Amino acid sequence: MADQPRYKPLQQSTFFGDDRSARPLEPGTVAQGRLKADERFYTGKSGGALITSLPVPLTKELLARGQERFNIFCSPCHDRTGSGNGMVVQRGYLRPPSYHIDRLRQAPIGHFFDVMTNGFGAMLDYAAQIPPADRWAIATYIRALQSSQNATLADVPPEARQQLEGKKP
Repeated sequence: MADQPRYKPLQQSTFFGDDRSARPLEPGTVAQGRLKADERFYTGKSGGALITSLPVPLTKELLARGQERFNIFCSPCHDRTGSGNGMVVQRGYLRPPSYHIDRLRQAPIGHFFDVMTNGFGAMLDYAAQIPPADRWAIATYIRALQSSQNATLADVPPEARQQLEGKKP
């Protein structure tokens, strides 16, 4: 049993009619866990265009996960507020744009997912380091950062606004 007959990779075989030992995959075969049928979730696009809405439910847990992942992967360059003045920038690396500029506040949420997936400019891709679900969590958290930095009193719900103004509900 210790010395079984076997083929080396791509070695010729007389057993099969095409003389190949490596067998071709059956048509339509997909490696387990590799079928990425949900285009919106895996690319941030639909029909080639960036999507404008989340492909996952927005929950408190999603935002918390996004904050955690953002602080780990993004804050070294973008800092914790998203203004683009992270620690590596302070050490001389190229400064990324602030998430609070009009161009990025108006960008569809699929843009942030796409940039994390494929990279953009000086930013390398993070597809290998950050799974798709976490990339969506980070994109959601970026939207929350943008809202927090540009919020007005009118954006606060009435019951919370009374607390901010010093009135009791």
